[in-house]
Amino acid sequence: MQKEKLQSNIVYPEAKLKHVLVAFWKGIRPQKWLLFLFSLSIVFANIIAVITPIFYRNFFDVIASPGDKSQVAHQLIIIIVQIAVLNGFMWLCYRSATFLNVVYSADTIARLKQQMYDHMMDHSYNFFTNNFTGSLVQKVNRFARAFETLSDQINWNVLPLITKITAITIVVFFLNKWIALTIFIWAIIFFAFNVTFSRWKLKYDVKVAEIDSKTTGYLADTITNQNNVQLFSSHKFESEGFKKVSNNQAKMTKFAWNLDSLVEAGQSFLMFLIEFLLFYFAINYWKQGAITIGAFVMLQIYVLALMDQLWGFTRVIRNAYQSYADAKEMVEISLLDHEIKDAPMAKEILVERGEVKFKDLTFNFNETRKVLNNVNLLIKPGEKVALVGPSGAGKTTFVRLLLRLYSPTSGKILIDGQNITEVTQESLRKNISMVPQDPVLFHRTLAENIVYGKRDASIKEIEKAAKLAHCDDFIADLPFGLETFVGERGVKLSGGERQRVAIARAILKNSPILVLDEATSSLDSRSEMLIQDALTNLMKNKTTIVIAHRLSTIQKMDRIIVIDGGKIIEQGGHAELLKKKKGFYRKLWELQAGGFFPPEADQPLVEESSEEIDDESEVPNLPAKMVNF
Repeated sequence: MQKEKLQSNIVYPEAKLKHVLVAFWKGIRPQKWLLFLFSLSIVFANIIAVITPIFYRNFFDVIASPGDKSQVAHQLIIIIVQIAVLNGFMWLCYRSATFLNVVYSADTIARLKQQMYDHMMDHSYNFFTNNFTGSLVQKVNRFARAFETLSDQINWNVLPLITKITAITIVVFFLNKWIALTIFIWAIIFFAFNVTFSRWKLKYDVKVAEIDSKTTGYLADTITNQNNVQLFSSHKFESEGFKKVSNNQAKMTKFAWNLDSLVEAGQSFLMFLIEFLLFYFAINYWKQGAITIGAFVMLQIYVLALMDQLWGFTRVIRNAYQSYADAKEMVEISLLDHEIKDAPMAKEILVERGEVKFKDLTFNFNETRKVLNNVNLLIKPGEKVALVGPSGAGKTTFVRLLLRLYSPTSGKILIDGQNITEVTQESLRKNISMVPQDPVLFHRTLAENIVYGKRDASIKEIEKAAKLAHCDDFIADLPFGLETFVGERGVKLSGGERQRVAIARAILKNSPILVLDEATSSLDSRSEMLIQDALTNLMKNKTTIVIAHRLSTIQKMDRIIVIDGGKIIEQGGHAELLKKKKGFYRKLWELQAGGFFPPEADQPLVEESSEEIDDESEVPNLPAKMVNF
């Protein structure tokens, strides 16, 4: 059983090394033959690099041998031609490896990002509310970067090193088996020292990665809320907060780097030791006539090659484990089961009438707080209903359950008799249009944001939807019209303009079920009057659910559902509910119609709820002008 840990109210399965490697392999597999050819080119290049010093040995043995200089020179020329041919093959192998690596690595990195993006975007609404956006972006990028680093370290450092040590040991064995044995034993000690130390240090590398994510999350959070920082004069406070997380990261990073310096010291000692031992034995065997002067040259070349390859081996191991630590967090997200999943045999929903039925519906948030308690409600095809009630009553939860952003704790939601948990989420959401209270737009053009409701729509359809939503009022003043970029989250537009874009998107989508979360709350009186006819047309022949904050906007709804404490406490038409002298709806109406606030006020009765489950301001505002749907 995997060890689990708790992060941001979500229990993540702990990713082991095998999970990271499996995740990497999913990206590599489509191009595994490219990887094989790339690795083969690296191996051949390094085998040639080990064979070449044999010819240098022959070169110096020929120079040291007595004989006619002309004959000796001829032999030397033959040897350098052979060396040149070997170097040519080695050059060809490295160039092939470089080309193959570019194709294989670039495609694999893109594929890994895509795989993690696809898996992450299928996580639930709850997952994203419990994670910083900046941290998630960082984790996806670090995962891809971790693969690139690990791949480069293995293919350009570890594989050549193993090839060289193996080939050198074999070549030296034919020269002298005891010298070869010395190299072999030393190599085992060297690798064992580095791997053991690096594995022990891994827990600190993981902490460095976690603190880096925390720093990134803090940075993203404060940048996103930069306006609040200024409005509340909190620059110094947030600066101190960022300094604290940055200093914690620096402290852990310095500790990890000091450990690297320590292992480099041990590694340097081992490298000096092998050079001394090789030449000590070589001198003794030379004294006995067992090896030639050329053998000294060959051994020196091998020692220099090994030192060059091994000098940064600590960094290779460190980078490899750092890559694991960097990839680990994203792999844990990929191992986390999706909270909302399609049933194995899920079919596409078929909505012909638009009847919505909540049957014995209960929902507990985080299994600790009951939000809806055994609710039964039938919304007839084409019926217009409004949901009203105090903050935290469960109105928004109703909508999120209908859209399957949450799953019911018990009970069912049926659309035209079809259980929404037995149909695909994609088909369900295609049949529901949603106009939220605070629409968030993509940093794309207005046209791209509107066409999101129907991605194959023509420009004429986009323009028509924009006109029906009265977006043309402000689009005409924009420098590039529909091709104007709206900024991150739509910050270049006012709240009312963003809401009209959301309404245009819903008009274009034209789904049989419509949800309006106080769709005119961000509009001024003039804009609100202009848009009422668009909403009236939008609601025709559609089952409509309105989350109402301002009761004046729902007087002509077919039915008003009053929710409190997770239960339906009243329902009926506006006039019918007002007749109940002690009714909850009547109390809310009297408050808004002039109980506490003057007629022109536009102030909420209560502060906006900070509860995660119901984040809108539930109690209605008094409108500046009485307008009915």
